[in-house]
Amino acid sequence: MKIALIGATGFVGAHLLEEALQRGHEVTAIVRDPAKLTQPNDKLTVVQGNIKNVAELAKLVSGADVVVSAFNPGWDNPNIYDDFLAGSKDIEAAVEKSGVKRLITIGGAGSLFIDGHQLVDSPQFPAEYKAGATAARDYLNIIKENKVLDWTFFSPAIEMHPGISNGRTGQYRLGTESPVFAESGRSVLSVQDLAVVILDEVEKKQFIKQRFTAAY
Repeated sequence: MKIALIGATGFVGAHLLEEALQRGHEVTAIVRDPAKLTQPNDKLTVVQGNIKNVAELAKLVSGADVVVSAFNPGWDNPNIYDDFLAGSKDIEAAVEKSGVKRLITIGGAGSLFIDGHQLVDSPQFPAEYKAGATAARDYLNIIKENKVLDWTFFSPAIEMHPGISNGRTGQYRLGTESPVFAESGRSVLSVQDLAVVILDEVEKKQFIKQRFTAAY
């Protein structure tokens, strides 16, 4: 398949790129700084792009079978709420303009429900992640209204960060609106297995016009 990958040099995007290339997909990596991607691969095309330029981005993703967005303006960005929402909406608009039907976007776990309440609204939710998680929750509500795209929104496990050492196991369990918990009571997924989940969705198309999640 032809995959247009936005954010291919980030924490999540780099693993998505590796997994996609290992599976033999053709990837167009759309990045701010092409110098960060120097590995030679005949299946990889690296292009410089700015998500704020909707017309340019539409041209860059045109011809892809699916656009996968790992866009994140940075958890330490003081303007993360506005930047996440604006960037996500620009990407959505560009994909529509390009004529590509499928968009898979990586959101956050904060919009998942436990006992009818979203995690981000809990008083226990970490304050340093609240703005970004709220932006991802609000964008999920926006993309749900899109009647043109075959969109998919992925909410990672509650614990999905660089400190998780499971690596790539290829094993996971799926959910939709609520976190997937192990017997230990934890909802955990490595970034390598997040990439497996997303590339499996690229290939299997199980969650069209839906949000889903995954964990061990």
